[in-house]
This record gives sequence, structure tokens and C-alpha cells, in this order.
Amino acid sequence: MRRKSSALRKAFAVTLALVADACLVHGTAPLVRAGSLLWLSVWLLALIRCCLALTAVYLLNLGQVPPAPARFLALHSALPAALESLAAAVGLGDHPCGAMSAAGVARCWMMCAGLSLAAALFWEGWLLDSRGAKKNRQKLRVLFMRVVRMYRPDLALLLGGFGFLTLAAVCEIQIRFYTGKVIDNLRDNYVPDEFLSALLLMGVFSVGSLLGTGGRGGLLMWAINSFMCRVKGKLFRAQTKQEIAFFDTTKIGELTSLLSKDIPLMAQTVCLNINVLLRTLIKSVYTLIFMLDLSWTLTCLVLMEVPVTSLIQYIADKHCQRLTQATHDSMTAANETANEILSAVRTVRSFNAEKHEARRYDNKLSETHRLKSRRDTLRVVSLLVQRLTGLAIYVLMLWYARLFIQRGHMTIGNLVSFILYQSDIGHNIRTLIYISSHMVNSVGAAGKVFEVLDRQPQIRTDGELAPDWLAGHVIFRHLKFTYPAHPDVAVLQDFSLELPVGQITALVGVSGEGKSTCASLLKRLYEPHGGQILLDDVELELYDCRYLSKKIAVVSQEPVLFSGSIRYNIAYGLADCSLDAIQKAAFQANAHDFITQLKKGYDTEVGEGGSLLSKSERQRVAIARALVRQPRVLVLDEVTSSLDEHSQNKVLQDLVRPSDRTVLLITHNLKNIETADQIVVIGAGSVQERGTHCQLMEKNGMYCKMRETLATAGS
Repeated sequence: MRRKSSALRKAFAVTLALVADACLVHGTAPLVRAGSLLWLSVWLLALIRCCLALTAVYLLNLGQVPPAPARFLALHSALPAALESLAAAVGLGDHPCGAMSAAGVARCWMMCAGLSLAAALFWEGWLLDSRGAKKNRQKLRVLFMRVVRMYRPDLALLLGGFGFLTLAAVCEIQIRFYTGKVIDNLRDNYVPDEFLSALLLMGVFSVGSLLGTGGRGGLLMWAINSFMCRVKGKLFRAQTKQEIAFFDTTKIGELTSLLSKDIPLMAQTVCLNINVLLRTLIKSVYTLIFMLDLSWTLTCLVLMEVPVTSLIQYIADKHCQRLTQATHDSMTAANETANEILSAVRTVRSFNAEKHEARRYDNKLSETHRLKSRRDTLRVVSLLVQRLTGLAIYVLMLWYARLFIQRGHMTIGNLVSFILYQSDIGHNIRTLIYISSHMVNSVGAAGKVFEVLDRQPQIRTDGELAPDWLAGHVIFRHLKFTYPAHPDVAVLQDFSLELPVGQITALVGVSGEGKSTCASLLKRLYEPHGGQILLDDVELELYDCRYLSKKIAVVSQEPVLFSGSIRYNIAYGLADCSLDAIQKAAFQANAHDFITQLKKGYDTEVGEGGSLLSKSERQRVAIARALVRQPRVLVLDEVTSSLDEHSQNKVLQDLVRPSDRTVLLITHNLKNIETADQIVVIGAGSVQERGTHCQLMEKNGMYCKMRETLATAGS
């Protein structure tokens, strides 16, 4: 009830302010026209009107000025002055806002009130979240202003583009006006000087229109490309800074879609959409002035199309937005399916599942096609109804125009100009309606981008500790951890383990018990939910991230190589890495021999994901990549499973044997861990047994049973 009374009070205050403003304009119009400095007087009147209107609302609304009425009243006060200045700049003397009669003043006031109200309703209404997710997403209006602020580096390009935009819009309107002048001079009252003057001005304005259109397009496209490059780089950096848990719960297809689709759509919000919006608005206002000057009655008849077209477009947009979002999600799902199939093409081929995967992808494409067809059909029907409405009004307008010509109220040249204006105003209105709905989609895409840009990584990266000397003593103390994708499944529970300096610790156990999780936590890919990980008695989060990446190296069972040379992959992430250091690391990883046998040696391309190398060769390159950093802590996660027996022995004897390096060996192969300094058996997320090979065999526990199972399988 209180909201209803407040709304009524605001409406009453704005209504009285408009009534007072109308009286002020009617009473001061003759005085303003009589002044010698017309442009100064009209802007001074605009300032007085704005102040008086806001004061009236302030007093009548109990000491408050709501933002929406304030914007409407300010625009309504300034618009006549802007039209006066524009008309004076282009040399237009006789137009509605320049009329001395009371009817002309009233006509100008009503036109400006209507335009201001339409602009205010557009600003208040177009940025509504149709899906109702207001609590989870920022308001689209705020997002729009954020996009505008991100265009600050391109401000000079935007201002230049909008300047050319205004030039093109004004020149196009003048071409229509002088077309009517030329036609009138072709009839009985032919005046050579006026005819040539009209033709000359048509040519001048045509050249101005071409220059304005070309300059506008070039500068705005330059601004769009600059914006996309800058924001794509910023978004990519924000994505790569997120913790690994973020990628576990977010599909990669959605992240790449932000870069390939949402940012280009976001870039159009200001440059293209605002460009089209301002150009259309300028042309509409300027065209409306000429139409009112030619025929007030026919103009009102033509404008009857606006509410009908707006209602049809509103209904269509409401359903199109839902279908557009569904289409976008369907396209993302299809891209993810294609990425999944192509990345696992070897597995698909080995199981002869090409037809099955092709049908799966076709189903995704069919769903996308179905949604697109429904959306496009709705748009076609909406456009057809709008065009039929426009055609009916056009026929009615021609019928009335015939009567006006017969009675001498219009000339044929004036009618031609009016018809050209009418076609323009109809197109402009449809463009304004379309662009308003398109801007909602553009700003909605910006919301997804800002969600990633604003997201802070859940893992601390502000550590600064980087000591000159590090022993490499690691302690896992009472760790608890669950993966974000499966929060109900505890992987580690009260896990405690010490990795002594200069010793090899072998971590064994059945699959899924948390062995590789320990390596991920040590590398700070995830944060434990409880407990601590200490490196030289200092928590890991206090160390500098770049420092840890050099001091702790992890080699996984399935190493990832990047497209490029072998040298590039071994020195990956190191700015200054000599060829001697690369060759030394490759020699320690037993990779130097096979590399030198290649035609290009260390400059040999490995292919996408290392596809041009065998699995064992990729494994040895990955080990060399870890060793070139001279880490103090080395984690080998099932790395020997892809190596031959000779390479396994070399890794275990020559690689992990230096007495000053801490080594964690994660493996299922129990044959290679008998010489480890300590063997740790993990089960149910915690340490079950610990000791040397002999000690654990004497216990006759889990380790002994695992050895017996291995021996039975080997026999």
C-alpha cells in the first residue's frame, strides 16, 4: 500500500511540474524569440525550466527527487534547446520549435515531451532481466556502464566515429528535403537558379553523407577491434589465474565461448549498437521536424504505427530472448561434444565408434537447428505483421495526401519529400525497437564476461617468501580434502606424512585412494579443506608462486606437451634457459639419445599435445622439463609405467638418487620401490602402513598382500 501511494505521489508531482513547465514555455516563448542571442536565450530557458521542474518535484514529493523523473524532466527541458541549436547549425529556419505561433510552441512542447518520455521509458525498461535472476547477476544497466567505461582507451575513436555519424545522418535528411525541391522545380513554376542550387546542394550533402558513413564505419570498427583484443587478453589472463577447482566445475567450452562469441557481442554494445541507436535517433528527430513542418496531420497518422509495432516487437522479443539463450547453450553443448570427440579420436577409432559419435554430434546439431528455426520463424512472423501494419498506414496516408493536394494544402514535391521521410521514419522506428532488444542480449553477454573478470581465485597467490636456499623438507599434517566436483566424497581424511630431505618416499595403494591428490596439493593446484602442508616448516601459501614452481616439480602419468619444438617444451615457462641446461636435463631423463637421432634434434616439432612422439618419449621430455628447473622436491606420479626396463632403472638410479633432493614416487609397480628409503601405503584417505620394504613385509599387512597379489598375477 505504501508503494502504491508513493508511486501516485511521484506521478502527481511530475504531472504538476509538466503543467507548470508548459505554462512557462507558453509565456516566455515571445520574449525568447525577441532576443538577439537566440542560442543563448533558449539554453538559458532550458536551465530555468529544469531547475523549476526539479524544484516542484522536490517540494511536492516530500523532499525527494526520484532518479527516473529527474532524468525525464532534464531531457525534456534540454531537448528544445538542442533542436534549436541543431536547426541553426544546418541553416533550417522554419521548423516546429522555431514557430512563433502558440500552436507551433504547443506542438514543439508536445513533441519534445513525447520524445523525452520515450527515451526515459527506454532507459528504465530495456534493461530488465527477463529471466528474473536479479540476485545472482548484476543489473544490466550497471553492466552497460561498465562496458562504456572499458572503452575509455578508445575514446578518441568513438568521438570521431560519433561525429561522422552525426554528419552522415544530417546530410541524409537534407538529401530528402532537396529532392522535393528539385521535383517542384520540374513542374510549371521552373526557376533555373533554384533548380541548379537544389541540385548542387544535393550533391554537396551526398558527398557529406558518403564521407560521414565511411569515416564512421572505419573509426568504429577500429575501436571494436581494439576493444576485443584488449578485453580478450584481460579475460584470458583472468581465466588462467583461477584455481584448478574452477575448471573442474566449469566446462571448457563455456570459457572458450566467452572469448569467441560473448566478447564480440559485448563489443557491439557500445560501438555498433550505440552507433546505430544514435544515428537512428538523430535521423528520427530531424526527420520528424521536417515531417511536422510539411504536414502535421499526416505526421500524426504515420506515428500511429509506433505503438502497434512496439507491442508486436515486445511480445516477439520476450520469446526470442528465451530461445536465443537456449540456442546459445545448445551451440556450446555441441562444441563441447565436438571437442571431446576430436580430443579422444584414437579411443573412438579403437572402439570403432565413429558412427556412434557422429550420431551423437548430429543430435546436438539437430537440437540447435530446431531452436534456431523456432526463433527465426517467430522473428519472420513478427516482421511480417509489422510490415503489414506499416503497409496499411502507408495506404491510408496516401489517401489523405491526395485530398490535401486537391485542396492545395500540399505540393507534389512536398508529398515526395514526405513519402521519403515516412519511409525513413518507419525504418528508423523498426531499427530502434530492434536495437533495443539486441542491446539486452549484448549486455547480457557482458555479464558473463564480467563474472569471470570479477572472480577472485580461491587459492592465495600473495605469498612473497622466496629464500635463497631451500632444503626441501615436506610435511603433510592432518590433511582433509574433497574435490569440488564431488564434495560428498572425502579423498583425504587426517592424512599425515613426512618427506625427509634426500630420501625417496614411495607412495602406494589401490586406485582412487588419494595418491595423485597429494601431488596436486603439494603443487598447490588445490587447497586442503583442513590441515597444513609445510615446506621447511613454513606453510606453502606463504611462498611466492613462481618460486614454488621452480622448487617443486611434478611429472604426471599423462604429461601434456605443447605445440612447438622439444627445446621449447623442456624450457617451458623459463625465460632464460640455455641449450646446455636443456641438454643436461634431457641426458638425466634418458631423453638425449633419442632426441639427437631425430633429423632436427632439439628443434623437432612435437605436434599438438606431443602427438608426433611416442608415449615413452613424451614421458622422458616431461621428466627433462621438470629437471631443468633443478627442483628441491621432485614428484613422479606413475612416470615409469610408460618406460622400458632400462629407462626405469636409469630414472630410479641416476635421477632420483642425488642425496640432497626430496623425492616422492607414486606408483603401482611395486618391483621398483624395494630400494626406497620409506614406503607408505595409503588407504581410505589416510596412511595405513609406513616403513622400508623389509619392515612392511615382516608386518604381513596391506603391503605384503599387495606383493602377493602382484606375484600371483605375474605367474
